Amino acid sequence: MSVLAIAGSPSHPSRTYSVLEYAKHHLETKRVSTTLFSVRDLPAEALLFARFDDSSVKEAIALVEQATALVIATPVYKAAYTGVLKAFLDLLPQDALLGKPILPIATGGAIAHLLSIDYALKPVLSTLGARHILAGVYIIDSQIQRQPDGSVELAEEVEQRLQISLNELIASLQLTPAPVGSAS
Repeated sequence: MSVLAIAGSPSHPSRTYSVLEYAKHHLETKRVSTTLFSVRDLPAEALLFARFDDSSVKEAIALVEQATALVIATPVYKAAYTGVLKAFLDLLPQDALLGKPILPIATGGAIAHLLSIDYALKPVLSTLGARHILAGVYIIDSQIQRQPDGSVELAEEVEQRLQISLNELIASLQLTPAPVGSAS
């Protein structure tokens, strides 16, 4: 079992990336191998001009294909996920998310963007083959506090919701689908 945690923030450090670091730590304490990947680390030209042949794009697509599940996190800008995340998702093969549980996470400045996961992110994930998209976690920026030592402190309510969702992701990994063509 391996989880790929994709950060869709164009900036670093970011609150969104900090939430993914928290998620990675939580998953690894439950013995789930987790890799963090930041879309912003891909060459801008490769994303902008959809260079499928770029070696770093190929490596990023391979990470998605090899992962058992994904956590996709993005800040919300203009009521939707970031352009850099969209550019990356556009490079994925049509069925790249088929059979993979997905946990979407969004961070934003106000509660007004709560439905951005459902109305903006989930449709594109479905288009890429995702059929098991967990209930997303939306976090208001003020609920994420960066500490002087660089660590992050989440509001208690957010931490509980995030842990519940991460545990649901882990549970979905432990479900074994019946082999194709087997009798029930």
